[in-house]
Amino acid sequence: MHRRSWSALALLLAACSSQQAAPPPETAQAAAAAAPSEATAKLDAVLAKQADEVKARYPQRHPKEMMEFLGVQPGMTVVDTLPGPVWWTGILLDYLGPQGKVVDADYSADMWSKFGQYAPDPAAKANWPADTIGKLNGARGPEAAQVGAFQYGSAPADLEGKVDVILVCRALHHLSRLEADGHYLTQAIADMKKLLKPGGIVGVEQHRAPEDQPDASTKGERGYLKQSAVIAAFQAAGFELVEKSELNANPKDQPSAEDVVWRLPPTLATSKDNPELKAKMEAIGETDRMTLKFKKPS
Repeated sequence: MHRRSWSALALLLAACSSQQAAPPPETAQAAAAAAPSEATAKLDAVLAKQADEVKARYPQRHPKEMMEFLGVQPGMTVVDTLPGPVWWTGILLDYLGPQGKVVDADYSADMWSKFGQYAPDPAAKANWPADTIGKLNGARGPEAAQVGAFQYGSAPADLEGKVDVILVCRALHHLSRLEADGHYLTQAIADMKKLLKPGGIVGVEQHRAPEDQPDASTKGERGYLKQSAVIAAFQAAGFELVEKSELNANPKDQPSAEDVVWRLPPTLATSKDNPELKAKMEAIGETDRMTLKFKKPS
């Protein structure tokens, strides 16, 4: 056979061998999609080790879906507004890891003083950032995230432009209802914008009022806010609405203008001594909630 023919045959065989060795593109893409990322695996592990009473609320709080929707990843700096021992700081400490940072954010001491009979000890709120950092450092393990704390209205200068994600879950109604007394909502949103990196995210989860209710009944006193009002407040501050999700929606919750969010689980404030009413509230479940993703412009 002519040398040129042998060369052509060799090239053809090599090409066939190469094609057989490489999987079809669609197969490779499917395999990559099926394999969980390191972040997903880590989040799954963190959620799996939570206490049973915490896991019982996963169908209502959707922790994995929330973190994925907001793009929270290990190594990030995340602010948790009005934090609790689990939601969300307790989860974030382990999930973000030693290269990440959890920063707890509270209302200002001045704002807390306007909670009437529910106002906490002024001294406790005055020392809240330092006390919170001390408690978090005392509880965190060697593989947990770094920690910080501040109160809205006093955002720390060393965090400006360094935060990846800010969580504002079930916390806007207090800021809204006291806005006229001290511009607390306006100040908090301004602080969020100041702290975020360009392109940084604010994730909002908030009890949602029907849009056809009177504005006067949806300012936050009952815990409910209109989704349109929340979007307008962030857009007025220069944020971009990236996405809306029905992740935390509950169509069974159809509140009247007089209903409060605390009538429903987990609080059940209006039915503690009324088994029939309690059963009715439990059948509704937790509140209908908006889930919004805003971005600080790059």
